[in-house]
Amino acid sequence: MREVLERLLACPACLDGELAGLPLAAGVGKLTCRNCGEVYEVRDGLPVLLPPGADAARAHDEVDHHHGHKRRQAGWFDRSVAERFEVERPHGTPRAYRWLLGQKLDRAVAGLPPLAGATVVDVCCGSGMEAEYLARRGARVLAVDLSEGAARRARRRAAAYGLDYLVVVGDAERLPVRTQAADVAFVHDGLHHLDDPLVGVRELARVARAAVSVNEPAAAALTRAAVGLGLAQDREEAGNPVRRLRPAEAARVLEAAGFAVRAERYLMYYGHEPRRGMRLASRPGAYAAFRLAMAAADLAAGQLGNKLCLTAIR
Repeated sequence: MREVLERLLACPACLDGELAGLPLAAGVGKLTCRNCGEVYEVRDGLPVLLPPGADAARAHDEVDHHHGHKRRQAGWFDRSVAERFEVERPHGTPRAYRWLLGQKLDRAVAGLPPLAGATVVDVCCGSGMEAEYLARRGARVLAVDLSEGAARRARRRAAAYGLDYLVVVGDAERLPVRTQAADVAFVHDGLHHLDDPLVGVRELARVARAAVSVNEPAAAALTRAAVGLGLAQDREEAGNPVRRLRPAEAARVLEAAGFAVRAERYLMYYGHEPRRGMRLASRPGAYAAFRLAMAAADLAAGQLGNKLCLTAIR
């Protein structure tokens, strides 16, 4: 399967050139574009396929973003605990938290063609939670993230759980993937870190042959209220604004690329790390009531919800 996924790769500088040096060997090496001659590093078997001039320092990394280790200058032990959580999430978390994430990802793939045997580009893959979800449903997954640290954790997840997917370092704004090479392009909570999320939507449309799934925070009145109450962020710790998607704008980009689009808003809130409320909601006497309450809230206000699921079919 690895060779099938490697055939999806292309030079991110010219987007057309095949890469000399494939199939990948273990260890370090180089990949060279046969078209424009651009050279890319392979570090410990991990291809770093960033376009010339890409600023990897702007990469969103869950460990630094959600756990604040850069700011606090935490020691190795604290960071290792945070990294373990990212590699294992949602395994070992309270069942209410696992149920919410499962509901969200199930919704993200519900309108897609069958995943079994499909090639899927998982964009902004983070530490591999979505790549694992897709792989367990039979997809052949190419996982891409701008953060080398996140990409390495995604590989650790694959090794830990016996999964077979390919991870590369790449930029969502210029994916190292051939045009219409993948069956499906998928993103979950990644594009809102970009200066312009619509650039990422266009790239998803470019590389997908059959379908696109975009799952992002929606620009919504409820989100603005949550920001005002301190339940959601309008600006990340690094200082950049959170760019929430407007459904109509994203749909127009996908429709212009030849896709038929279904947009769905829904209501869901959870912290990146499960807190005491999730543990309480996971207790035997509370779990069923929690699920009913979440379903009722979504039924009542889902059309105004803070989450967006866009499914595009060509």
